[in-house]
Amino acid sequence: MKVVTAYIQPERLGAVKEALCEAQIYKMSVTNVLGCGQQKGYTSTYRGTETEVQLLKKVRLQIALNDEFVQPCIDAIIKGARTGNIGDGKIFVENLEQCIRIRTGETGEAAIG
Repeated sequence: MKVVTAYIQPERLGAVKEALCEAQIYKMSVTNVLGCGQQKGYTSTYRGTETEVQLLKKVRLQIALNDEFVQPCIDAIIKGARTGNIGDGKIFVENLEQCIRIRTGETGEAAIG
């Protein structure tokens, strides 16, 4: 079992969700986050005052998967999120030690579904 965490551009969320559905991956958590990477932010002018914005809006997806769905998930995220420009995002894959479905008490791969 693995947890895939992806940071993507907010405007690419719809395309990523569509690509994940095509890969038969329907369960995910989505969070709005702030962060910066290689982009390092940008400069903005508001009411004549120049300000430097260092934290950019991103969307974080977290998806718990059984092992056979990990590579299709990664491929779908790349398909939906890639624009070829700086700031497309990152994908992290981590081992998931245990999963428990609260409603039924199922554990392990059966709990992920």
